[in-house]
Amino acid sequence: MCLILFNTVNSAAMVMVRKASRNAGIYTQTHKSRKRTHHRPRPTRTIMTRSQCNTSGSFFYRLPSEVFDMILDKLSEVEISVFSMVSKEITRYIMNYISTLAWKNKTIIQSFHHSTCLEQRSIIGHYRDLGLLFKRCTLLLPTKDRLKFIFSKFSQIPCFLLEQCLAPDCIGFSSYGVFLQTLIAGWDELECHRVFNFLCDFANLLQKMEAVITGKPGVRWYQKLQLRLFCRQVLLDPWPNQSECQFWLMQLLKPWPMVSQAHLLFILYGPLLPEGSLGWQDLVERGLPHSALWDLARAILLLFSKLEVQGQCTNSLLSILEELIVIPQPWHVENVARLLVLCGSSLCYTVLVSKAVNRRLLETSRLIVYIILVCEKDGYHMSWAVKMVQQICNVFTTAPERFGFIQQLENMFSEVTREFFEFSVAGNHLDDRETFQTLCILLDSSARFHTKFLHMFLK
Repeated sequence: MCLILFNTVNSAAMVMVRKASRNAGIYTQTHKSRKRTHHRPRPTRTIMTRSQCNTSGSFFYRLPSEVFDMILDKLSEVEISVFSMVSKEITRYIMNYISTLAWKNKTIIQSFHHSTCLEQRSIIGHYRDLGLLFKRCTLLLPTKDRLKFIFSKFSQIPCFLLEQCLAPDCIGFSSYGVFLQTLIAGWDELECHRVFNFLCDFANLLQKMEAVITGKPGVRWYQKLQLRLFCRQVLLDPWPNQSECQFWLMQLLKPWPMVSQAHLLFILYGPLLPEGSLGWQDLVERGLPHSALWDLARAILLLFSKLEVQGQCTNSLLSILEELIVIPQPWHVENVARLLVLCGSSLCYTVLVSKAVNRRLLETSRLIVYIILVCEKDGYHMSWAVKMVQQICNVFTTAPERFGFIQQLENMFSEVTREFFEFSVAGNHLDDRETFQTLCILLDSSARFHTKFLHMFLK
């Protein structure tokens, strides 16, 4: 459609040029033979810019507004977005066009409760196209005015606002996130800071975060779930690249002290129960599968890699991690071990060495025993745990210190094995069978670990 319109404009322009040329020729021939008696001063030439020429003689400029609106009604959002970059005049007209109530009612879909995947993909794709349209037609505006213009069109959609929609299958936040990601893709960091500050004011985000962060675990569970969905689906998850996700996560955490940052991390990435609430107590009472902790590990890795790139000290992250594993109470050691294993060698080593050099050998050795248990349960190579223990041994400078660490580790194997055995034979616990299975796995993991460990020394 756009191509046809542009061809029409070019044809009209060529016809006008031909007519002007003919008129100029007639004028020259008619007046050539006449003798000039008076020397009139030549008129001053005015040079017009291309945009001025296009505006004054534009095909679209001469169209009635009703006809122009009919043309725009036939174009898709992506086609209008391309058309808006033709000239400033066209841009201004399209901005006025998309500000009308008729266009808003027709184009800005406000129904986000669809059951089929095809309908959901269609709605999300539509908001991706809208993001492209608003991105291109507001290119000439300053960032602040740009954001005001754009978000004024979406301020009354309940599914885009915190705590306004109760439907469990709502895709409003996902559509909002795709729209925002398309809109600001390629913006520099300073502009993204302005976007974050604008969203905080627009959604009253910081006040709502403070209300749930300072609340007790298990209280305000609906508000916490809403905050999680908004931050994850609008600000964090839509970004395909790790660096953009890091930026938004840092913006969310930055205003708060360490304890509150740990609390917020748990709200955003902690395990969810089937009914939708956060699994606070499950982390304390029993070991959870790796799928329940993977999101949390991924968020910690984002922060850890950000600190490594910037060359900053990791003490702040270790402090957040120490606060995290005691929310709401100290976690089951297996969950702490599984979280460290999921975070990978570098962070796991950093945490264990930090405890070891601070003479927290009892805690370090207990954690290592459970890491070995997790490796056996989840199918990781035992050589990974052996290399980890070897690296920690190298931290100690003297032979007696290394021997003391190894002795503490072996004593902890015996102590944990005895705990599982006594727990399984007590006969008054609902999970006796599971505890006995864990005991068997622990014995197998101990055998595999010591086999690899001895083999390393006998090479």
